[in-house]
Amino acid sequence: MCYFEGQGYYSTEQSLRLRRLSSRVPNQNAAPHFDWGSSPEGGKDDGEEEPRNLRELAMPLYMKKKVWQVQQMRIPVASGRVRRSRALRLFYAEARNALAMVTLWRRAIHKIGGHFGGGVQSYFVFLRFLVVLNFLSFLLIAGFVLIPSIVFHSLPFNTSISHMPNTTNITGLEQCMVYDPNPGALTVFYIYFLDLLSGTGFMEYSYMFYGYYNNTMVVVDESFSYNIPLAYLLTVSFYFLFCLFCIIVRMGGVARVAVATGGGAAGGYSMMVFTGWDYGLQGGCATRLKQNNIRYQLQVDLEEERLKLKARSLTLLQTVGLYTLRGFLNLIVIALILGAFTAIAAATTFSQKNQRDGIVGLLLEYLPSIVITVSNFVVPFLCDLIAQLENHNPSTTIILALLRAVFLRLVSLAVLLYTLWSNITCENGMDTGCEPCSYNYQQYQCWETRIGQEMYKLTLFDFLTTIAVLILLEFPRRMVVDNCSNKLIQWVGRQEFLVPPNVLGLVYAQTVVWTGALFCPLLPLVNTIKFVIIFYCKKITLFHNCRPAVKVFRSTSSNIVFFLVLLFGWILASTVLIYSMAEIHPSYGCGPFRFSSSMWSTIPESFQNLPHTAQDFLTYIGSQAFSIPLFIFSCVLLCYVAALASVYGKSVALLKAQLKLEGRDKQFLVKQIEELQKKLKPKQDPMGPMALSHDHVQATCDPQDSYSSSPPLHSYALD
Repeated sequence: MCYFEGQGYYSTEQSLRLRRLSSRVPNQNAAPHFDWGSSPEGGKDDGEEEPRNLRELAMPLYMKKKVWQVQQMRIPVASGRVRRSRALRLFYAEARNALAMVTLWRRAIHKIGGHFGGGVQSYFVFLRFLVVLNFLSFLLIAGFVLIPSIVFHSLPFNTSISHMPNTTNITGLEQCMVYDPNPGALTVFYIYFLDLLSGTGFMEYSYMFYGYYNNTMVVVDESFSYNIPLAYLLTVSFYFLFCLFCIIVRMGGVARVAVATGGGAAGGYSMMVFTGWDYGLQGGCATRLKQNNIRYQLQVDLEEERLKLKARSLTLLQTVGLYTLRGFLNLIVIALILGAFTAIAAATTFSQKNQRDGIVGLLLEYLPSIVITVSNFVVPFLCDLIAQLENHNPSTTIILALLRAVFLRLVSLAVLLYTLWSNITCENGMDTGCEPCSYNYQQYQCWETRIGQEMYKLTLFDFLTTIAVLILLEFPRRMVVDNCSNKLIQWVGRQEFLVPPNVLGLVYAQTVVWTGALFCPLLPLVNTIKFVIIFYCKKITLFHNCRPAVKVFRSTSSNIVFFLVLLFGWILASTVLIYSMAEIHPSYGCGPFRFSSSMWSTIPESFQNLPHTAQDFLTYIGSQAFSIPLFIFSCVLLCYVAALASVYGKSVALLKAQLKLEGRDKQFLVKQIEELQKKLKPKQDPMGPMALSHDHVQATCDPQDSYSSSPPLHSYALD
């Protein structure tokens, strides 16, 4: 029943205010009150139903402030548990703030996100993660392999003994132990530069590569001994496990954000508009950055919704034609990728069979790297042109481009390694060179160092290519566009910062480092320096040479794909590590495993030298009595986490459906009000006291108040 003003009833504003108050407070005549004896921590005692948390009370702000002041006066009489919990929360908050202040490149990444959106910002966040990961990996390798080796080489330890298994027989293997990488006494100066680029000469027999490390076990006294081969193998293995742990933890954090937001734009506009602003911003620059960031997010959501509506409006014939076109374009992409693999395999075989000196030899050594780089530049470019014909939304286009390009780059690296292994193990028909040594000792006196050199050259050439593109292509393009008024040149415009190829370049570089970590222990340090330089170069070219992307995409879903692609690279590198440890015979003339049947055989041999208690413990760890319960517990934990994620996802979906339903109910109420206004308007005198205006009806019959006193209107909307 609606009340009218002027006949002893409440006015429109008073009625609306009282109706809203009645939905919050049971007694309309009772003023807001608070239990002044409650603790500031909130909670409920037995028999009490009143909430003690200030945020849960319908009070004015000044009254909440006074309640808070009274609570602070009662802090000295609070319990020790309350004080400890408050101190821990305060310490945790201060630690997070301090960690945020010292976060690497925090201001620069925030500025990038404000100018170019969350998609470009996600690339620099991903780059920062890889920089920290490589630096921590270098500290790990330096602490257990590099520094002990330097100390044991520098100090005269008379108790250093060669670690040779008892079952090793080197009779007739003298030619296999020939390895002399030292350069001649007189060397032309430019040869040092060529050695630096190729990893040969003075670089080959240094701490950079596998062949320099000895197979010695240093025993200072009866209480201290250090087994360098065991430390080398366990450090590299733990390095891979550490990288896997960091990737999974970071991926879990990104996945939680995606689950919380539902992975889409539905229902997110209100949250973005009303809760997306940071009221702690100070200064016009930070305010503009935040405004641009929100604008880019809204642009992404609206673009995806537009494409979804367009996809729903297609007829059956148009849908069949679209999927047929996509299938044909995918066949073209597969043909391009297979052609690139064939070229890489041919270039690798030609480079390994033709070894020369000077500039020609350097070009031959870099021939596989050149072919891989050209393939990784040309084929993804053609795939991007093909992807524009597939009519996907921006996020799906980004993901497809990443998957295609990562398949090309990672499999091209696998083709290179397979070709090298075929030459090393004589699987390509060269059986005469592998008979005495179990590997091709004539061409590869230290095959581990040769693989390390290939990974070093790939890393260095990728870095040089990135810098050359920035200097020789993007900077001149910006100069031409800014200083030339030609319509064609202005239509082409500045370089657009494309996230998929840039992210893929990072994944490819990190995969190369993982692959060569066993054979080139200092490669994580080289990659750290490389990524730091790339960050500053990319930042400079982004602000000076690039323009904002025409089609932006959602960074939440793309971040998951970034780490998923990185995980694929880790799996490929782990396969290389396991195969090298278990299958290929180590070189006899170099390295810490020169007299072992395989790298992994060092583990069982070292196991026999442990105390009996340690042997029993490790035997129990590897037995079925421990592994089966651990497997069952892992399965249960995995099922629990999956069920929890499913419940959270369903909760988000239900809340979004409820928001949509409430929106439909409000639309229904508006229609009912309009119909009621049309019915009552011809019956009443417009100048009479009983005139009903649209504002009065809308105020006294507020749709929001109807939810508090009546069931949802969608249950009887069709009656």
